[in-house]
Amino acid sequence: MSNLLYLGIAVVVSIIGCTYIYLRNRKPTSLTHGIEEFQRELKALAPDRRPTPETRDRGQGPTGRK
Repeated sequence: MSNLLYLGIAVVVSIIGCTYIYLRNRKPTSLTHGIEEFQRELKALAPDRRPTPETRDRGQGPTGRK
């Protein structure tokens, strides 16, 4: 009987530990978090500033034409 009790305690501790790790690492699902994540992605895709004329001319060939 003591072997089963020891095994039962080990299983309960494992379940508690797995539940804690799962709850700690899950992604938030709130509406606010979704909006904030979308805004972060848009900011990452948007340029920080408009290109200056010097930076736009770099892609042109020696004649000034593309």
